[in-house]
Amino acid sequence: MTRIGLISVHTCPLAALGGKETGGMNVYVREVARHLGRLGLEVDVFTRSQTPGVPTVVPLGPGARVVHIEAGPQRPVPPAEIVADLDEFTDGVVAFGHRTGAEYALVHGHYWLSGLVAVELARRFGGVPVVQMFHTLGVVKNALADTPSEWVPQVRLDAEARVAALADRIVAATPLERAELAWYCGADVDRVRTIPCGVDVDLFSPGSAIAARARLGLDAEWVLLFVGRPAPIKGLEILLQALARLKADGFGQADLRLVIVGGDRDEGRDDDRGRLRALADALGVGAWVDFKGPEPQTALPEYYRAADLCLVPSHHESFGMAALEAMACGAAVVASRVGGLATTIQDGVTGVLVPPRDEVALASAIASLLADASRRRTLGRLAARWAQSFAWPSVARALVELYDELVPDLCRTPSVPASVNCATAF
Repeated sequence: MTRIGLISVHTCPLAALGGKETGGMNVYVREVARHLGRLGLEVDVFTRSQTPGVPTVVPLGPGARVVHIEAGPQRPVPPAEIVADLDEFTDGVVAFGHRTGAEYALVHGHYWLSGLVAVELARRFGGVPVVQMFHTLGVVKNALADTPSEWVPQVRLDAEARVAALADRIVAATPLERAELAWYCGADVDRVRTIPCGVDVDLFSPGSAIAARARLGLDAEWVLLFVGRPAPIKGLEILLQALARLKADGFGQADLRLVIVGGDRDEGRDDDRGRLRALADALGVGAWVDFKGPEPQTALPEYYRAADLCLVPSHHESFGMAALEAMACGAAVVASRVGGLATTIQDGVTGVLVPPRDEVALASAIASLLADASRRRTLGRLAARWAQSFAWPSVARALVELYDELVPDLCRTPSVPASVNCATAF
């Protein structure tokens, strides 16, 4: 069967989550590949090899595999530095196809680097269609940056505009991202399809908080949870400031723990963790904060189930996958009213939204919910029900419908129409 090529240059879908270049996009590419394979497609995920000796091909499941391409140093490299290796990467993909006899009917790029590769592959493969998903936009990150040191390089902005102009279809996770693509990148909205991200509702499901805390060794009265990279855009500074307000406003003697899952596995190399530890100590809440480092995705449900509240204080999120995972586990979520979080969470129904960068509002929401167990349970129950509509099979079927616009009858197995939420709710 003719194959689909998914391109994820700078980060491997098999990598451990929570590091500087690993997170929701890794999960998205891995799960989409797996579920496209289950729908009858043959899928190759091409990613840059970062570890010497790693197998070239690693199976992901029926019909899906990860293909590691050697291009540049065999180690993690910042995205902007990979630009110099993109020609070598593209050559490697073409060589793999020739060597194995694989033919690709469509290429689907993820992130801006992969978009550059996808449009070049399309040219080399004789004009096959290109689908692109940016996951985050550099121009939006620049608009939200606190200092010039956080700005993304011009090469990324130029690449996003070029890929947006050349891609046959662009996938946006939310209506807001669709509007941003048109406004900032000049994308033709008629070529943009809104398909939300998904969640593994078998892995992420409600369970006993008592049992989860026992297994994790968490014995605090109140357990707050943050899952994600501890980068400035994730808003952990605001969360620590909110904790300081709680401590000053009646929670000074509370048995409270903020568990932070994510970051570099080697704490000595994790500048963000060191910076946040110093801030927590300066604010007087260091004893409340527990940095766990990165955890495999299979371990995350226990953390979500153990939490009284899952906190997502980001300055921006294209979608907010951690919030959706927490909701699927029945956790009460407090998140910033930004980006995809504003549509993924129904304020007051499946979670609570607060203004971004507002430690007063965040502290107030946390205090209110900690004092109201019944409301936390109701939010969690409705959140778990809502998350069911974002199951990965529905996302994969929506992508197949999009692919069929460009390559009719691509999948030999008739696909079931996508769910209402995946097709139209956004």
